Amino acid sequence: MAEDCPKCPPVGAPLWLATFADLMSLLMCFFVLLLSFATMDANKFKRMSESMMNAFGVQRDIPADQTPMGTSIIAQHFSPAQTEPTLINEVKQSTNQETTELDVTVKEMEEVKKQIMEEIIEQIEDQAEQIKESLDKEIEQGLVTVETDSLKIIIRINEKGSFPSGSAELKSGFEPVMKKITQSVNDTDGTVNVAGHTDNIPISTDWFRSNWELSASRSVTVAHFMLKNKKTDPKRIVIQGYAETQPLVKNDSARNRAINRRVEIIIEQEDPTLGLGQEKVAEIIQQREEEKAVN
Repeated sequence: MAEDCPKCPPVGAPLWLATFADLMSLLMCFFVLLLSFATMDANKFKRMSESMMNAFGVQRDIPADQTPMGTSIIAQHFSPAQTEPTLINEVKQSTNQETTELDVTVKEMEEVKKQIMEEIIEQIEDQAEQIKESLDKEIEQGLVTVETDSLKIIIRINEKGSFPSGSAELKSGFEPVMKKITQSVNDTDGTVNVAGHTDNIPISTDWFRSNWELSASRSVTVAHFMLKNKKTDPKRIVIQGYAETQPLVKNDSARNRAINRRVEIIIEQEDPTLGLGQEKVAEIIQQREEEKAVN
């Protein structure tokens, strides 16, 4: 009868009981492990408690005429190490020392920069005079002009005798002039900008769609001729084409338009005063004072 009773529980343990039993077993193992790890060093705890008592001035059985003194826990259990200056302090100290040693005023720096600039400009003008001497005949014929502009030497190749109208190929008789120009450029230092210019009359042919292509092509032609010389450093060459955007004179006559049609070889020196700090200025001042003393 008991087997047929619907209210009686089934025979055996329920299914969830096995999982619950495993969970309880794991929790028991976990707490057993925690207890096994939680070992206490009695001697260490005692020393620590005594240090705390001394640090906070806990009264002991001592004569009344002695005042309880506090001590440092860190001083008792740790040996002091030698302190070193931080990075910020080191940087500040070194900077202050350099400024006091150099002691260069702004006025002195400007004077030194001005003198250096004057010296380099004088050297550039001397180089330009040498180029003019080598191209004396070509300058008289109006084929080439040479001038200076601050740190630049400008060798201007006029269209007369150099390029046919609307063409980017050098005339056969202009090659000796180009050889002299190339030799003069190789005897100098600095960046070489080869810039082509045209007048304001638009061009549209099978070879050139605009003045931009014509000016750039003439610059490339001049650069290629210069690179035929093995002494020409290709890293110095920069090709530029300006079309009619930088005229020398107004394009209001045939003569003026001919002046604007040109290729310029610009030898540009770097500014020697850039990045010139107080230390370098102080060295220059000291060297000049020594030279004056010797003379």
